[in-house]
Amino acid sequence: MRSPPPPIPQAQGGSNYGSPYGGGPMGQSSSGGGQFAPGFGGFVNDHTAQMGFQVGKSAVMAGQEYMEQNINRYVSVGALKHYFNVTTPYVLRKLLLVLFPWRHKPWSRQQRTASTGTQDSNTYSYYFLAPRDDLNSPDMYIPVMAFVTYILISTLLAGLRGAFHPEVMGLTATAAFAVVVVEILGLKFGTYILSISNDSQLLDLVAYSGYKFVGVIVTLVLSEILNAGQGTGGWAGWTIFTYTFLANAFFLLRSLKYVLLPDSSSTTPAGSGMQTVARSQKSRRTQFLFLYSYVVQFIFMWILSRQDSATARVVGGKV
Repeated sequence: MRSPPPPIPQAQGGSNYGSPYGGGPMGQSSSGGGQFAPGFGGFVNDHTAQMGFQVGKSAVMAGQEYMEQNINRYVSVGALKHYFNVTTPYVLRKLLLVLFPWRHKPWSRQQRTASTGTQDSNTYSYYFLAPRDDLNSPDMYIPVMAFVTYILISTLLAGLRGAFHPEVMGLTATAAFAVVVVEILGLKFGTYILSISNDSQLLDLVAYSGYKFVGVIVTLVLSEILNAGQGTGGWAGWTIFTYTFLANAFFLLRSLKYVLLPDSSSTTPAGSGMQTVARSQKSRRTQFLFLYSYVVQFIFMWILSRQDSATARVVGGKV
């Protein structure tokens, strides 16, 4: 009797190590040199798939165009893009300006010149620079991010105090949203009374109205640290609140002057729609600027920074 022949060693390149199947090398089928799942490689090149991609792309573009057309009835999408044209250095510098506006100069906005017309007769228009190119330009990126951060910070602080409930986030978001809506409606009414008909001026006012959330966030965080988790009450909370309120009011007072009180100098952009105002109208706008920067902002910032009572009511109702 003869012993069976020894097994034939496999080549190193065709090793099936790690494969649960006993066929040929990995990536090949057991019947020969075909690729694994050969139909998948030709899916992208299939005419039916390409047609489906084109139909989907057309549907997305049509939906986007429909949305822009409906949004443009109320707000110009192109104008909104201007307010979100920011950079990281701008955001950092603007946050410092909102919190420490005391020694900042100048407050006037920078402009660019655009020429239109033929070579013989050119007309020049002046436009304000985007926020990324001008620190004094208002933006909506910081107000939107501050609005969301305020809701998250308030909920987080409630959780750290052991008073978190799902309703806390809803109440905080509702209160913040209500403040924003009431303020925008008030600004709309104020622009109507003061005969401010330019849309860009209204959008500037809406953008400036959101900077208060920066001061409110600083008040909540620093008061929580200094008061050892007792909220924004006590001398520490009121001191921080007073500083952030005064800083925000001073920032608005300086920044909104060019919106509500444009002058007849050459620095006023011709293409911005801003017109000089009469002396009586100027007096009314000055009063509105003072009331909005100090009285209105104090009320809204006080409401936003005093969420402890709402949280206590929610916790009391759950106990």
